[in-house]
Amino acid sequence: MDIIGGFWTSVLAFLLVLTVLVFVHELGHYLVARRNGVRIEVFSIGFGPELFGFNDRAGTRWKFSALPLGGYVKMFGDADPASTPGAHLTAMSPEERAVSFHHKRVGQRAAVVAAGPIANFVFSITVLAVLFATAGQSFTPADVGGVQPGSAAERAGLQPGDLILSIDGAGIQRFEEIRQIVSIKPGETLRMEIEREGKTVTLPVTPDSREVVDRLGNAHRIGQLGITRGSVDMKRHDPVTAVWQAVREVTGMITGTFTALGQMIEGSRGTEELGGPLRIAQMSGEVAQSGWYPLVWFMTFLSVNLGLINLFPVPMLDGGHLLFYAIEGVRGRPLGARAQEYGFRIGLALVLTLMVFATWNDLDQLRVFDFFRGLVS
Repeated sequence: MDIIGGFWTSVLAFLLVLTVLVFVHELGHYLVARRNGVRIEVFSIGFGPELFGFNDRAGTRWKFSALPLGGYVKMFGDADPASTPGAHLTAMSPEERAVSFHHKRVGQRAAVVAAGPIANFVFSITVLAVLFATAGQSFTPADVGGVQPGSAAERAGLQPGDLILSIDGAGIQRFEEIRQIVSIKPGETLRMEIEREGKTVTLPVTPDSREVVDRLGNAHRIGQLGITRGSVDMKRHDPVTAVWQAVREVTGMITGTFTALGQMIEGSRGTEELGGPLRIAQMSGEVAQSGWYPLVWFMTFLSVNLGLINLFPVPMLDGGHLLFYAIEGVRGRPLGARAQEYGFRIGLALVLTLMVFATWNDLDQLRVFDFFRGLVS
């Protein structure tokens, strides 16, 4: 019964999180498109056959579809949910051209496309700001409570009572930020500025590399200093400070994501950490069981990553469309239909390849392959 209950908790939490994030992303596209006079034909949460929906006064069909793994806004002039230009564009009347997405100026089209990822970032900042102003933010002073013998901190010369001011030029306000930076840079030498007895001291620190297994059974290689902190405190902020702290948190998420991707590209971090829908569903269920605060935090983290992924310059994604618009802006005319078609085909192949790879990682991490091996051995 616990397994069944945990499964449905994961499914429901995953659908809740994904629905909110997809709605926010597509709402960004929708609002800016309407602002620029584009007619919206469909606003869909999910893909495939429609489950239920309704038409609004502007003629937009708002609907939930059978496959809840994304969503789309289909604008007038689109041939499909990926905003591929329709073959009927040249035959449009002046009235139709006025409300067609593909007949808008390149700057307007770029604004509509960029609005989706931007909406994800704004959503994360807004939610975190409300969270910090009401429930509070985990806020522990960035001073060294203790130094573990034989640790990277001891080798670097850190002492109890040191106040950490910055790491590699990034200002530190909370102990939690130290862990956030150090954990993604195992074995890399960091330049740390500390305050000791009223004086500023600069120390080179190389975090130890440790492999840890999280509560979901996933192995990660992280950096560790070997310092302890005091008790964790929850600090409520005034609205202005809450927004500023939310911006710092989102900036840290973006920096950490790019750092991890760079390490994967150079080979210092394993690609097995890339997860797909199955692992996100599992993590959603685990986080949901921990309480509403971790679930909201997890949702903001996923929202930031959804925005980042969509900005990658891959056709089929928002970033791919922006790349085409940038080329159009330089050339003074759009790429030819054949070039765009090939671009979308390549983009689709890349996206599908990434999905298959991430799903393979999910199945491996969830021990599905081990289960089937056990059945035949």
